[in-house]
Parts: sequence; C-alpha cells; structure tokens
Amino acid sequence: MTTDLWFDPTLCLIGGEWRPATSGRTLPLVNPSDGSEICQIARGETADIDAAVEAAQAALDGEWGRMPAFERGRLLTRLGQLVLDKVDELAAIEAADVGKPLTQARADAVALARYCEFYGGAADKIHGETIPYLDGYTVYSLREPHGVTGHIVPWNYPMQIIGRSVGAALTMGNAAVLKPAEEACLTALAFADLAVQAGFPAGSLNVVPGIGAEAGAALSAHPGIHHISFTGSVATGALVQQAAGKNVVPVTLELGGKSPQLVFDDADLDAALPFLVNAGIQNAGQTCSASSRILVQRGVYETVKSRMAEAYGALTVGPACDDLRVGPLISNRQKEIVTGFLDKGADLTIAGQGVLVDHAPDTGAYVRPTLFADVPADHTLARDEIFGPVQVLIPFDTEEEAVRIANSTDYGLVASIWSRDGARQMRLAKQLHAGQVFINNYGAGGGVELPFGGVGKSGHGREKGFEALYGFSQLKTVAAYHG
Repeated sequence: MTTDLWFDPTLCLIGGEWRPATSGRTLPLVNPSDGSEICQIARGETADIDAAVEAAQAALDGEWGRMPAFERGRLLTRLGQLVLDKVDELAAIEAADVGKPLTQARADAVALARYCEFYGGAADKIHGETIPYLDGYTVYSLREPHGVTGHIVPWNYPMQIIGRSVGAALTMGNAAVLKPAEEACLTALAFADLAVQAGFPAGSLNVVPGIGAEAGAALSAHPGIHHISFTGSVATGALVQQAAGKNVVPVTLELGGKSPQLVFDDADLDAALPFLVNAGIQNAGQTCSASSRILVQRGVYETVKSRMAEAYGALTVGPACDDLRVGPLISNRQKEIVTGFLDKGADLTIAGQGVLVDHAPDTGAYVRPTLFADVPADHTLARDEIFGPVQVLIPFDTEEEAVRIANSTDYGLVASIWSRDGARQMRLAKQLHAGQVFINNYGAGGGVELPFGGVGKSGHGREKGFEALYGFSQLKTVAAYHG
C-alpha cells in the first residue's frame, strides 16, 4: 500500500521538514482486515520529541506567534478544503489502517474537514471582556495560547480526534506536537502533509509517530510542553496526568465510557431502534461514547429485545473494503480482550449475533457483534468498558431505578433518554451523570459544535465547539490605573 500514499510514512514532520526518526528505527503497521503489513512507520523516541518541542517553541517565537488570528483562520479553512479534496484517499487509508468500513472512514474524513472549517471561522471570534471595577481603572481580559501543546491521539478515530484537538489548539495560536497511535497513524501523517501544503509555518504542527511508552511518555513529561490533550484508556490517562503534573501542566483527558440509553414505555421505538443498535456497533464498538448499555422499561422490554435481536441477526461483519456495517477490530490483541469479555458472559443469554462473511480472512481481527439480554446491572459486562461490538439489555421498572442503574458505573461520558414525556426529559437530563445527554437521539450527528467530554473516569476538560477553544487558551487580566 505504500505506493498509494502521497507522503513517506517512515518520516516524522519536525520544524517543517520530513525526516526519519533519530534512531533510524521503524515499526510495522498492520492491516486489521487480514493481518498483513501495510508499511513501516517511524519509531520516534525522546530525541525526536525534544526536537519537535524545540521546533514548536521556535514557531511561537517567530512567524506563527506573530500571525493574526484571522490569518490562522484562513490557514485552517484552506486545510479543510485540502482535506475535502483528498476525502476518498483519506477514507481508503483510514479503512486499511483502522479496519473501519469505507463509509465510516469517509464520514471521518468529512468530519475532519468540518472541524477545520468550524475552527477556521472561529479563530478571530474569541474575545476577552471589559470588567467594571474601581473608579480610575480600566480592566480587561485577554485569551492567549498556552504555548506548545502536546496531543496524544488514539487509533479508533484518528481524523476526528485530530480535528477536535489539534484543530482547536492551532486556532488559538498554540504550536502543536502530535503523537499518533502506533496502531493507526497514516491519516495523522497525511493531515500533517496537507497542513504543509496549506501554508502552516514551519514548527506550528509537528508529528512524531512512535510507541506510547517511548514517544508518548516523553511528550507527557516534557518540560517544554504547556498543555496536554490525551484520548485513550483510564490507566494510560492517569499516567499522562501524573507525568504532566510534575511540570504543573494542565491536561484534557477523554478516557472512554459505559454510556447508557434509557428507553421508556412511551418511547417512539421506530425512531429509537436504529440509534440503539448503531451506537453500539459503529466502528466495531471501538468508540469512547459507544452506547454499550440499553436500559429498557419493562412495558416495552420484550419488544425492544425482539427487534434489536432481529437487527443484530442482519449485521454482517467483514473486511473494511467490503463496506459492511461492521469491520474488524484494530488488532488481534484487541480481539483477545473482547473475546475475553464474551467468555465472562457465558452465564448470560445471547439475544442476537451478527454474521461473519465466509471470505473474511482467518488472520483478521473479527468479532461477531453480540447482544446480551436480561443482564444484571452489576455484571462485568454491564459495568466495564469492553471496546468492542457488544451491548447489554437491562430491564427496569421505575424512573428512579433507571437513573440509579445509569449512574452506577465509574464512567460518565454520554447518555440518552427516549421518552415523549417532556417533564421526564428535563428531570433526567439533570440527574444523569454524563458530559452529554441526548433526548430522543444519540450523538446528534457528531456535533462538531457541541462541547464533548466526561465526568468521573471518563475524564475532564471539554473538546469540540467554543469550549475547546477556551480550554486551549489561558485568560490574562489587565488592570490599568489612569486616575
């Protein structure tokens, strides 16, 4: 596949130049659809992170730091157009790299362009304010960049997370150092190449692929980093926060979830069913905001179970290029994790399962989507994040019981309420522990404009929308005494 790329995947982008890792070492990148090697990528380490941080600081001290906000906006808008021009190529790369069906990969590429467009338009619209104070004073506030920001991006949605994280940081005038996941980093490199084509000054964006324990750890602990953004597991997020804490650096963490959808007796089931299923199996369930718990009031429980079981039976799983509803997991290691959870559900009732196509290679990381019914709320499958195409159905009787079950995990990223009762909608929206609550929908079509983040072990800080821009800036207060 290397010959199909318009950039060299064995290189890092540092200070506007493409160069190999200092060690000269590379890593194999594996196609999860069949286990074959796609290409080699650079194995960046501490020396490369050092160089990238130095280049980012030089950009802040130079052209990038002096650039007006509206010019930054123009660059981001131009970058968004370049992404759209390459949308099919980016989709093909992401499908091979991550294993997601082509339609989903293309939607991610379009979303990346949308982030660039949104933040490009917002760049010169983040204002400070004047503050009434004592007689003889004029007081005002300014929004300024943190400086050099570090971005550690996972393998499940590289393009979307780069858009909402790196895009927001660049909008506010920070200089970024990006460490993509070693399992899937090709679209990060493609994005960097397009940023160079768009005219971003040298050092404003730097990309260093590598292993998390090497390049990622070096970035998290680097004294020249002024803000860290991390999306990934709770365990790794805690390590990132600890490393950054030694330098007293703010951290934005998005760490996953066990997101519930609450279906009440008065719900519009025809409207709900597509969301109930798709929110659990999209990207083979490898989505931080995946809805892995479906809580259903007993009056409609059997109906929902029957209809979801039927929908699961119609799901087909196969190679990304087949463009089916479900592709492979990212790796055979992830397959082992998910099948381990399925083994823990041996005592449960399987209501429905998808079908693996006959021609799916044995070397691919495939797991059949599985729906479990009548699951106790305290069961492992109802409490722990599985990160695979697995959903559980949990019955409830009362509104109070539904809220108690929904809030009974350590996570709090997303929740959804399906009910025609307006008062119930408002009550539960306040009571559910989640960073986002959707009423009679789930996900709101991606919602580039909608602040996104969690509570509890789902993390802290907010991405997307204007809140992300506030997070990638710091507030300065100026008090002028003039008598």
